[in-house]
Amino acid sequence: MDLHHKTALVTGGASGIGKATVLTLARAGAGVVCADIDTAKSEALAAEARGAGLTIECVHIDVTDSACVRRCAADVLARHRRLDILINAAGFGAVYPFVETPPDYLDRVIAGNLAGALHLTQAVLPTMIAGGHGKIVNVASDAGRVGSSGETAYAAAKGGLIAFTKSLAREVARYAINVNCVCPGPTDTPLLNTRSEKHKEAFIRAIAFRRLGKPQEIADAIVFFAGPHSDYITGQVLSVSGGLTFVG
Repeated sequence: MDLHHKTALVTGGASGIGKATVLTLARAGAGVVCADIDTAKSEALAAEARGAGLTIECVHIDVTDSACVRRCAADVLARHRRLDILINAAGFGAVYPFVETPPDYLDRVIAGNLAGALHLTQAVLPTMIAGGHGKIVNVASDAGRVGSSGETAYAAAKGGLIAFTKSLAREVARYAINVNCVCPGPTDTPLLNTRSEKHKEAFIRAIAFRRLGKPQEIADAIVFFAGPHSDYITGQVLSVSGGLTFVG
């Protein structure tokens, strides 16, 4: 896949699925901006990229803060003539029975997994519309497709991101902008590693392939939607879960 002369912005790009996506886009020739809240991890990624002969630009973003999100968008657009690809990959979650979920977490999980992506997409979309093209890929979760016990608020946010994908795809198709969604299942990332071994083992037993996903396997699906091979695909939701979920 050749993405030379394309500019991509990836949120949550310093670790896990986002990091794999950033490096895959860069290897394909894209100019990649990694937006992440963790400056140290972003700098480490930039150094790793330089060692591989790649160039990655890093910017700070806190997707739970709408003002910060819009400042980040303005900064990126001020430095780049256009934005061709937007990957909304940032997100987080924790396990709580819904009735025990702290109220402040409800606000943060919706902001971090849904509202941040809405604000960033709205901020960069006029540039894509003016250019008459663009690829937007939202990274949701199978929790948003089929539900997940102990992750009700997180699933609600990711379900909203799925609905956002489908609705926005209808609105912007006239401008040759594709909007699609990738829904990872349990994936071997720093976020999953905050869960107990018992929890991870239960996931593995439920997955048809009997293993966790690899960040690169999710990134490959994301980059497919970001590249030219998906030009006639929009408004779609792709589960990459090793057969954990077969419905929807």
